[in-house]
Amino acid sequence: MMMKNVFSKLAYGLLALQLSFAVVAQDQADSEQAPPPPVPAADPRQALTDLQQAYQKEYAFLTAQQADLRNRVGAFEQRAQREVNQAETRIDALQGAIVGLQSRGDRINDLLTEAERNIVSIEDNRGTLDATFQQASATLEQQGLESFADENFAQLDDLEKIDQLFSAATQSIAELGSVRALPGKFYLLDGNEVEGTIVRAGNIAAYGVSGNNGGVLAPAGEGRFKLWDVAAQDTAQALVNGQRPDKLPIFLFESLNKPIEESEKRGLLDTINAGGPIAWIIVVLGIIALLMALLRIIFLRSASSSTSSILTEVSRLVKEGNITNALEACKRRGGATGRVMAAAIRNLERDREHVEDIVSEAILHENAHLNRFGSVIMIIAAVAPLLGLLGTVTGMITTFDIITEFGTGDPKLLSGGISIALITTEVGLAVAIPALIMGNLLSGWAESIKDSMEKAALRVINTEQERRVLAAG
Repeated sequence: MMMKNVFSKLAYGLLALQLSFAVVAQDQADSEQAPPPPVPAADPRQALTDLQQAYQKEYAFLTAQQADLRNRVGAFEQRAQREVNQAETRIDALQGAIVGLQSRGDRINDLLTEAERNIVSIEDNRGTLDATFQQASATLEQQGLESFADENFAQLDDLEKIDQLFSAATQSIAELGSVRALPGKFYLLDGNEVEGTIVRAGNIAAYGVSGNNGGVLAPAGEGRFKLWDVAAQDTAQALVNGQRPDKLPIFLFESLNKPIEESEKRGLLDTINAGGPIAWIIVVLGIIALLMALLRIIFLRSASSSTSSILTEVSRLVKEGNITNALEACKRRGGATGRVMAAAIRNLERDREHVEDIVSEAILHENAHLNRFGSVIMIIAAVAPLLGLLGTVTGMITTFDIITEFGTGDPKLLSGGISIALITTEVGLAVAIPALIMGNLLSGWAESIKDSMEKAALRVINTEQERRVLAAG
C-alpha cells in the first residue's frame, strides 16, 4: 500500500514538472516571437517551497478521493454481494419449484398412463362382455329362448343382463338334462315331412314317431329333423310311451343347423373312378400281370409234373439198353424235360464232359420258355408304384390349384384332388406288392424246374455209364 502511495506522489511530481517545463517552453517561444516584458527574478527556494506545498495539497486531495472511492467500492461490493445472495436464494427456490413441478408432472404422466391402461382394459372388458352377451344370447336362442334379441334386453345394464342370461342358462341346462317328448315335424326316408312326437334326449339326440313310422332322428338343417336309416321304431315308440328300452340306438349331434348326410358306400369301381385315369391304367397293368402269372403257372406246372414221370420211364429204358424206345418216350411225353433228356440220350455215346455241355445247352434253349412273361410281371411290379406316385403328384397339384382359386373354406372342393392323390398310391401298391411276390415265386419255381431237368439228364447219363460198366464186366 505504501509503495502505491509513493508511486502516486512521484507521478504527481513528474506531472507538475512537465507542466512547468511546458510553461517555460511556451514562454521561450513567446520570447522568441516577440520581446517579452521584463520578468522579475524568481527565488528558487520560494519556488521549491511553493511546489512542495502544491504537491502536498494535491496528495491530500487524491488521498481523500481514494478513500472515498474505496468506501463507495466497498459499499457497492456489499450491496452487490447482497443482491447476488438474494439472486442465488431465488434461483435455489426456483430450482426447487422446477424440481417439484417436474415430479408433479411425472406423477401426472404416470396417472395418465395408468388411466389410459384402465381405459383400454375397460374397453377390452367391455368388448369381451358384449361378445359374451352375444354368444350367450345366440346359444340360448338356439334352445328356443328368443327374448334376448329384443330392444328391452339391450337397454338393461350389465348386471341385469348377466342375471337374466344366467337364469335362462340354468333353466336351459335343466331342460337339456332331461328326456322330454314334444310335438313336432320330421322328414321320412322318402323325403315327405310328417307331424308326430319327437323325444329329445337333452340336445344331443332325438327320436321321432308318426303313426307307423319312427326311429332315430338326425339333423336335416335349419333346426329340422329327418329319420336316420336305422331300424329303431320300437325304441322310439317305447320312449314316447315313457318306457326305458334295454338297448338304445342313438345318433349324437352337436347342432341342428347343419344337415347330416349319410356316407356313401363306395364300391371297387367307385374307388377306382375316384383315382382318375392313372388308377385305371394301374388296374389294367395289374390285370395283365395277373393273366401272365396264371399262364406262367400253367407252363411251369406242366413242366414240373412231367419231369418225375419221364425220368422214371426213361431211366428204366436206358438201364435196359433200349435207347430207341427211350427217345420215343421223350418225344411222346414232349415238354421241356422231354427235350432236354432226348438231347442227352442222343449223345450218350460221347464222353461225359461233352454230354454235360450238350445238356446245359439244351437247358439254355428251354430257359426262354420257362421264363416266359417273368420279366413283364417284374416290370409291372416296378412301374405300378411309380404310376401311383405320379397320381399322387397329380392329385396334389389339383388340390393346390383349387386352394389357389377357392381357398380352404370348403373341404369338399379339396376331396377330388386328395382322392386322386391317395387312391392312386393305394391302387399302385395293391398291384405292385402281389406282382412282385408272384414274380419272385415263379422265378424261383422256374429255377427249381431247371435244376430238376439237369438232375434228370445227369441221372440218365449216370445210368448209361453204369450199364456200360456192368456190360463190360
